[in-house]
Amino acid sequence: MTLENLKKIFLDNGCEKVYIKTLSANDNSKNQVYLSGSYEILNIFPISEIKADSSGDWKKERFKASINFAWIMEDGKISIAPHAQFILYPKYPEVRFSGFLKGSETAPSDLMTKRLPGRLLILGVAKNGVTIGFVADPESEITKAINLLNLITELGVFKVLILEPQINYRTLLLNELLRIHSLGWINSKRLNKHSEVLPCPSPNCGGYTLEAELGITPNGYSEPDYLGYEIKQFKAKSFDHIANEVITLMTPEPNGGIYVKDGIDNFIRSYGYHDKSGVIDRLNFGGIHKMGARQPLTGLTLELVGFDIESSKIRNAGGSIALLDDKGNEASSWSFTSLIKHWNRKHNQACYIPSKSILLPERQYYYGNNILLGDGTDFQLFLKQMALGNIYYDPGIKMEQASTKPLIKRRSQFRMKSGNINYLYKKAESVNLLNL
Repeated sequence: MTLENLKKIFLDNGCEKVYIKTLSANDNSKNQVYLSGSYEILNIFPISEIKADSSGDWKKERFKASINFAWIMEDGKISIAPHAQFILYPKYPEVRFSGFLKGSETAPSDLMTKRLPGRLLILGVAKNGVTIGFVADPESEITKAINLLNLITELGVFKVLILEPQINYRTLLLNELLRIHSLGWINSKRLNKHSEVLPCPSPNCGGYTLEAELGITPNGYSEPDYLGYEIKQFKAKSFDHIANEVITLMTPEPNGGIYVKDGIDNFIRSYGYHDKSGVIDRLNFGGIHKMGARQPLTGLTLELVGFDIESSKIRNAGGSIALLDDKGNEASSWSFTSLIKHWNRKHNQACYIPSKSILLPERQYYYGNNILLGDGTDFQLFLKQMALGNIYYDPGIKMEQASTKPLIKRRSQFRMKSGNINYLYKKAESVNLLNL
């Protein structure tokens, strides 16, 4: 194997870049391979499943995240490693790589079982979402060739080797948003799964209209929307002053509590309230729920179970964001395991665009020139902002025809004021599209 042959294998699998770590003696199959001091690594390498491994002792708490991984062998063949996983230790925090030899018939065991410093671990993400890797001996021609490259770009413990000219997705995104801003008022619309343009008459069509302009079709994948960016539209009174507007960050369904165990019907009847505007036979479940404060309409209190506010660390891998009633019953909850994967992978790069709307002569939207960009996030940043009260739960759940044939609308929303968005990212910036 030569460096050129190895690069070709990565390129043939759709990798635009590879990540190279110089392994220490402790980086082996017994001690695991250290990858990161934060969960940000999950933004790069996609995980397929994440589970809590909770022992009751916070010092031993951890998450196990399965990863679709395969080794590139010296002869160029691929060897699947079916038990590869990332171990996330919230105590530090840190992420380690393990299980990469088990079940792989031709895995590089001779190199990955040794306490041998100077080996190179080279990883790339293939177009099918599989992470592929190669390990090079310290004295190999590949290691010598890479060490001569004097790579400058770094990402945590990794050096980054660009395999082909990089497309500037940021510039493409900003130019497209400038085009949309220049269109002025746009008729409300949406795309179906066949990319057909349909009218969108409901009040929440601002996001659908923007996505239609960008050519984004509906999908159920937890992946960024456009050019690697999560696209978020939010209502604004003025395009010049957008720091105090409400942004919906994500809308995940609860995966625990009475909401799941007994059903949403029982949940609404237990904690909902009669419609305040006088709509007959309708029960609502709404209102802003902030951390530690009892919501008077629902009687529920939002809590972070298993998160230490002072250290901003997860203390219990089996923890959750939970709504508790006055008796301590869990009305609904979102486990950390269900949210970590969704948040990091989907929101690592995000773009927030303000919009205005009018109803006459028909529903139309106008998208602003001042936008917000966020780059590099971590789920613990999300939890910290929730603990501080900057992120809150603001559901729009309702049950119509409650006494006859109930019609239920589900909408769980975690929201934040636009002026606090920068706290969720390692890098955040405001961009005036008119200055491009």
